[in-house]
Amino acid sequence: MKIGVLTGGGDCPGLNAALRAVVRRGSGLGFSTLGFRNGWDGFIKGHVEPITDYSVSGILPKGGTILGTSRTNPFKNEENVQRIWSNFRRYGLDAVIAIGGEDTLGVGKKLFEGGMPLVGIPKTIDNDVSGTDFTFGFDTAVSIATEAIDRLHTTAEAHHRVMVVEVMGRHAGWIAVMSGIAGGADCILIPEQPFDVDEVAHVCKQRKSRGKEFSIIVVAEGAQPKGGDVALQTAGTDDFGHVRLGGISNWVGVEIEKRTGIETRVTILGHVQRGGTPTAFDRVLATRYGVAAVDLVQKKKFGRMVAMRSNKLVDVDLAEAVGQLKRVDPDIYQVAQVFFG
Repeated sequence: MKIGVLTGGGDCPGLNAALRAVVRRGSGLGFSTLGFRNGWDGFIKGHVEPITDYSVSGILPKGGTILGTSRTNPFKNEENVQRIWSNFRRYGLDAVIAIGGEDTLGVGKKLFEGGMPLVGIPKTIDNDVSGTDFTFGFDTAVSIATEAIDRLHTTAEAHHRVMVVEVMGRHAGWIAVMSGIAGGADCILIPEQPFDVDEVAHVCKQRKSRGKEFSIIVVAEGAQPKGGDVALQTAGTDDFGHVRLGGISNWVGVEIEKRTGIETRVTILGHVQRGGTPTAFDRVLATRYGVAAVDLVQKKKFGRMVAMRSNKLVDVDLAEAVGQLKRVDPDIYQVAQVFFG
């Protein structure tokens, strides 16, 4: 059996661990693996290379992806979809494993509905893919953000400042909530809960009145004020119609300083959250997902995505996985709110 594999969308720690698992598990079952470079773009263009046990030796702890990635939507052009099918036949593939988030897996779902034998593996630092408790990459991003918050605590306290920390999270505030709780944030702003900047400023003033002369505010990039809009870096969109977010923290910082008179500084973590060595948790999760995906291929259970539910490995329908984004559970946000102020 010959399997094609690709990594699509934004990169995240753990992609190489998943690729390694796909290749090693497949090799043990007598399968061969072909890797498409740069996600669906490589599938369209026929940019492919064999991946062997030797190819994946030593990649477990490395960030990024040895195959490269892109945000390519083949369904924007029917000719590109036909090129994918042509290359599927050209390389004699029996199945495809797509490793990605909502967009990459959404393309996979459409191809499966068109007859392609395909299995999905969920990855994204945002942890917003439905059908699974965790996507790999998320734990590493939370760890990076938490470390940043810890470091900012000491300088905020030393200079009696408000520190606003912006983390990733377009439509879901999982990184903000989890790193905020872990890092002891005094207020957390997420896309699911439009915020009142006056209330945020009040938190900072309250803390100062109690002798706490510094505050830490964690903001997801997709957070927006009540009655306002998200902050955009550029006016353009990618292949899937997503705008480039970023900078809401700058507005929050200016408004807090204006309302409180407390010196305020802003830190935007940006792509540092995507890079570097994956945590042990993400390495193990990605490895389990990779092995499980090949097992689904062996069983010819296509149109499925491997997933983790209640610490058990399961598989779910791709339609469930991409049907809607997984947003932050209100109960978790309520836990965070206990420590606001």
